[in-house]
Amino acid sequence: MTRRRWVLGLAALVAVLVVAAGAVVVTRLVSHPAPAPVAGSATPTPSAGPPTPASPTPPPGADLKGPLNLLLIGVDTRVSVPGWEPHADSVLVLHVPAGLDRAYLFSLPRDLVVDIPKYAKSGYPGGRTKLTHAMSYGSRVPGDKLHPSTAQGYELLRNTVSRYTGLRIDAGAVITFTGFDKLVTALGGVDLYVDQRVASIHRRPDGHYRDRVGSTYVGPQMVYQKGNRHLNGWQALDYARQRYTAGGDYTRQRHQQQLIRALARKILDQELARDPDRVQQVVDRLGQTLVYIGGGRRLIDFAYALGGLPGDRFVLVGLPGDAVGSGGSYRGEQLEPVGRQFLAALRGGTADAFLKAHPTLRVKT
Repeated sequence: MTRRRWVLGLAALVAVLVVAAGAVVVTRLVSHPAPAPVAGSATPTPSAGPPTPASPTPPPGADLKGPLNLLLIGVDTRVSVPGWEPHADSVLVLHVPAGLDRAYLFSLPRDLVVDIPKYAKSGYPGGRTKLTHAMSYGSRVPGDKLHPSTAQGYELLRNTVSRYTGLRIDAGAVITFTGFDKLVTALGGVDLYVDQRVASIHRRPDGHYRDRVGSTYVGPQMVYQKGNRHLNGWQALDYARQRYTAGGDYTRQRHQQQLIRALARKILDQELARDPDRVQQVVDRLGQTLVYIGGGRRLIDFAYALGGLPGDRFVLVGLPGDAVGSGGSYRGEQLEPVGRQFLAALRGGTADAFLKAHPTLRVKT
């Protein structure tokens, strides 16, 4: 498999929508190098001494040695509703240890009870609540209730995830539901194995949204039957959103990870790296449906640095958890001890050994 193809596949795993933008830069650098001088087109300039060999230009991201941590946020946002604050519906982390020869992708529950730090930009005083709220609390712009800031929301969520996991977050992306739908549609759909019957709360079989009576959805619903399936854009998004299934939100996390990997395979199969015009079409369709935050780094830096990562060294990890309550009321979720121990193993560089001792944490694809 060529390096250019793995640049795309890796970028898809890191941030599903950012892959397209990165691919445009990568393919154009590879496909359109600077032209060489034409022989005889210029008169050599006399030199007083032997020519000095030119220093080779290091590739983008050559100084990135790892460990690296990248954050992917799926946002529940209603752009048509003025003042609607974005909520983190999906929180995924890609950890690449030092040496950049393997990677681990895991999810954190949206309802994980965490300590959200104080955030002066939005006026949030800090508190202990569900992880999903960090995005909305951070997005608030004092004096402007109609235009929340996605970048601010990401910053507070990033700080919260970093504090909880003990991992420094190097870059990330915030993806809207619309952007995810557009990406899958632009790629012609995605093939994956549906591992259990999933009935949609939100959609009818024809793709239209179901009617609501108060807070209850009513009417026919789309059902995803177990087996190998081809999903179009709205189906892939709808399938990945469902958490009222056997296993609840932890099953949804697994489905999201499986879908991300299926998208990476789709990108590789289409060999987008060899077709810059096709990639540009994908980018154009995405528009403003994603925000990339690189901490001063370009996407191409990460893409090149991680471009040689072997495909069989991507590990999907499911962190088990259970409910947290007080007086019989539900407050949220907490990771089980084995999940917190895995995070400690990541920090200590012993994740491979830990997963060998706890093989049930590996997500099957």
